[in-house]
Amino acid sequence: MPYLTSAVLPAGTLSRIPQPTISTGDGLVLRPWRAEDAPAVHAAFQDPLMHQWHIRAAESEAEVRGWIAEWREAWAQERNVQWAVADAADDRLLGRVALRNVLLGDGVAEVAYWTVAAARGRGVAARATSALARWALDETGFHRLELSHSVANEASCRVAEKTGFALEGTKRSALLHADGWHDMHLHARVRGD
Repeated sequence: MPYLTSAVLPAGTLSRIPQPTISTGDGLVLRPWRAEDAPAVHAAFQDPLMHQWHIRAAESEAEVRGWIAEWREAWAQERNVQWAVADAADDRLLGRVALRNVLLGDGVAEVAYWTVAAARGRGVAARATSALARWALDETGFHRLELSHSVANEASCRVAEKTGFALEGTKRSALLHADGWHDMHLHARVRGD
């Protein structure tokens, strides 16, 4: 049965080109992951705040190397694409930003991010999210980006607000964390916002 609309972004939009490195223009770079990032990612996941707001744990650098291999391959699959957020001057890992649950045909993806403990309070997540949103919406042609976080995670809410993601509502009891079910705020930004 034919569709009445065309795909917003055709299959191959991402995979036909190498994953880009994206500059924030203010000292950060979003770059593809490298195997040598494993020790820094493992260290980041030992932070208690990561355990509070994320549902995944990293038990070893070997496990993280497996994640990084998956993250590198994900570009070609066009479903969950991830960037390392690094200091442009010394390439020190500061965090991660991603487009998850990518639906090219609908032009929709979900933005996700985290920062290492030493990078918090410096606007790293907001700057990386802004750069990714510009690339996705303005350069690549996505129509809608969604961002969700636990309603208790006030820092993530500030990132969403600072980067132009309007609060659209609350998804009740939407994600199971280690401490129980969390209500999640749903924010979104659409092309032209």
